[in-house]
Amino acid sequence: MIFWEIAKRNIKIHLLRSSLAMLGIVIGVVAIASMGILGNSLVLSVSDSLKTVGDSVIVTPHVGSTMGGFGGGAGGLSSISITEQNFEQIKRASAPNVAIPVLQTSDRMKLGVGSDEIVAAIYGLRPDDVPELLKLKEGGYSRGDSGCLVGSTFADDHKVKVGSRIAIGTDGDKGTLRVTGIIEERGMAFDVNTDSAIVVTKDWFDQIYNRNDYDSVVVKVKNLDDLPSVKTAIENQMNKRDKIVDVMDTRKTMETIFEAFGQITTFVSAIGGISMLVAGVSILNIMMMSVTERIKEIGIMRSIGAQRKEVMSMFLYEALILGVVGSLIGGAMSLLGGYAISALLLETTKYLFVASSLIHIVYGMSFGIVISLICGIYPAWRAANLNPIDALRHE
Repeated sequence: MIFWEIAKRNIKIHLLRSSLAMLGIVIGVVAIASMGILGNSLVLSVSDSLKTVGDSVIVTPHVGSTMGGFGGGAGGLSSISITEQNFEQIKRASAPNVAIPVLQTSDRMKLGVGSDEIVAAIYGLRPDDVPELLKLKEGGYSRGDSGCLVGSTFADDHKVKVGSRIAIGTDGDKGTLRVTGIIEERGMAFDVNTDSAIVVTKDWFDQIYNRNDYDSVVVKVKNLDDLPSVKTAIENQMNKRDKIVDVMDTRKTMETIFEAFGQITTFVSAIGGISMLVAGVSILNIMMMSVTERIKEIGIMRSIGAQRKEVMSMFLYEALILGVVGSLIGGAMSLLGGYAISALLLETTKYLFVASSLIHIVYGMSFGIVISLICGIYPAWRAANLNPIDALRHE
């Protein structure tokens, strides 16, 4: 233990120099851990936003498809919409899963007398399909053609409540709808982005906009393992000769997104690792200086019986103390850094204290300790292999 005490004494003697070396470790740990926490929080945030659509297959018209009648066995599909006949084929191909046809447009609307006119998205859904796709925060589902649902963001931004009335079209020329319910926040979605939109019945949509076709079809798959097979069945049915629909497996798309986020997290953490390597070089430099300053002391130790491994352990202890103390301080500061970054960029800190985020602090601290020990090996080896006689003569 005497060599451990000597190592601590030497750090105290050169406290400023040692503190600067530890500062580099602190910065490196904070950089690695904070970037890792941010990346993981971003993945968790996106995952929460997309979790409601991870069980879907989305069918949309292929932009380059030919007009109806040239669909190659699909029953004819226009270049921008899905016909009722096409929907029936999609429904049969995806059975027994639920296929939901979706109509979409945008229009002007006013939310009350004297209010400013706004433009918002409008979705048309069959009443029986709405509960399959959307959950309500308050109110009830609309059954009649005079009612509508509104997204939670739409309701918050425009002070809309259950019972409010919305005039559709310029000066309300397309009629007035009563809000019967407010939809739960869905976040980002591949199927319908209802947070800032309103949802009406298909019959009302058809009557007002003279539409009898669909913009997309959402298939809610009961068993997630069946997603690839449902996607393949729809493609085989609809794209027999020409590609007239695009079919998206949302789970596969989510996996691609998460993989991309994971690569980004690794990249930014690697940038933080560069600062850690710089800190390691600083420790190497300080340890070399320490060996040079203590050559005569090393010679005395060797002359009274200290073994090479004991001299080497003394310098490794110094590197270990610098690494452990710097990593502990860096780990504590990483929590503050992760909290600040999450609050500023994601506007939430609920993903900070989860295992997959906190593990990045462990990674950063471990890397800091390992780098410190590695950078202390050569100076320790050099000190242990000094010739005792030459060391005693050193001035």
